[in-house]
Parts: sequence; structure tokens; C-alpha cells
Amino acid sequence: MPRPLHEKSTTDQIRERFDQDVERFSQLETGQAATIDAPLAMELITRAAVASTPIIRRVLDIGCGAGNNTIRLRQVYGADFDADLLDLSPAMLERARERVSEVSQRTVKTCEGDIREVPLTAGSYDVILAAAVLHHLRDEADWQRTFQKIYDLLAPGGSFWITDLVTHETPAVQALMWDRYGEYLTSFNGPEYRDKVFAYIDQEDSPRPVTWQLNLLRSVGFSQVELLHKNSCFAAFGAVKT
Repeated sequence: MPRPLHEKSTTDQIRERFDQDVERFSQLETGQAATIDAPLAMELITRAAVASTPIIRRVLDIGCGAGNNTIRLRQVYGADFDADLLDLSPAMLERARERVSEVSQRTVKTCEGDIREVPLTAGSYDVILAAAVLHHLRDEADWQRTFQKIYDLLAPGGSFWITDLVTHETPAVQALMWDRYGEYLTSFNGPEYRDKVFAYIDQEDSPRPVTWQLNLLRSVGFSQVELLHKNSCFAAFGAVKT
């Protein structure tokens, strides 16, 4: 049985773990090795962002880690944009600021905090990215408020792109996909690594089905919703604010 939501890690506990993991997340192609198809997912969301939002002036990277997705977006877009980097971990933010500033001449701002709590200006972002972060949201009201906030933060024509761990609506399919994910982790680094990853997912994460999240995107106001890729327990998807 999954751990009850009230027993999951606090934001402070999550921050502490990521403070110790900056170097791993500073590798553009391999920083998310525990995630199936991470390089492909990053490629798809950044290319979809550029295709859907041709003029990018300002970007918000939620749970930016060491800045990989913003860096890749800059490479795909081929021009500078202002970047607001948001993360719980000050160590991650400092590394992200350094790395993004190396590839962009525009303003790079960092904000230490939780997207649910940080005050940001409505309608001010052309692209919002959220890679491997929204699975830390908890109950349905938490998800609803956060998705609504993100919608409100986007300028008209802006787009929101997600890569994340997901669950499944059907228990049998969930068990099948979880077994497949376990096989992937074992093939990557052995059964002890699989057990370690499964343990911190149980402790920290509370993902939702991608089907449920696509419906949520529509319910908060997005009229154009896209599923870019799904493999086992991971998906890349997003939406455009018209």
C-alpha cells in the first residue's frame, strides 16, 4: 500500500535530500538517470515549447534543479530570454544560476521556495517548465490550486510543459508498469538501486495519472492539451493558454 499523504516527506526534508545531490543533476544528458527516457522527454518538452510559443521573452522553471531544462530550452530556441529559476534547494539554485548564466546574456533570477507559496506576477511568463517536481503535490485540492496558479502565471499564448513520474488509473496496469520500471532500474544499476529509488518515491512522492492531469489542465482553463510521450511510469505532456 502507498504511504499515506500525511506521512510523506515535508518540503524541508525534500530540500535536504536535493541539497546533497547537486552534482548528479548538473549533467545535461544523464542528470535524471532514474527516469526512463529523460533526455528524450527533455528534448520533446523544449521543442514543443518553442513550436507552441514562438516568441519567448520570459521563462519560469519550477523545481529547476541544476538548470538542465532551461539550458536545453535556450539551445533549442537559439536566442536569449529572461529566466526565473525556482527550487527548494539553495545549492541547486546556485548551480542553476551559474550554468544558465553561461549560456544566456539576459536576466537570470533565482527564487528559493515552493511554487505553492512563492508570490509571482500573473500573466508574466511565456513558457513554464516543470520537470520531475509536480509529483510532490499532495491531495487533489493541492494539485488543483497549483495548476490554476500556473495557468494564471502564463501570458496569453504561453505554454506549460511537464515531464514527470505518473501513476495509472487501473490497478492491474499500475502493477504492470511498476514492474517494468523496477526492471529498468535493476538493469541500470542493480536491485539495491531499484530498492533505494522505490523507497524514496514511497517516502517523498505522490504522483497522479497522466490522464487525470490532462483533465486537470483543461479544468483550470487550458483549451489545447498535448501528450508528447509516455513510457512505463513516466510521461511528457503540456498545454497552451490561448
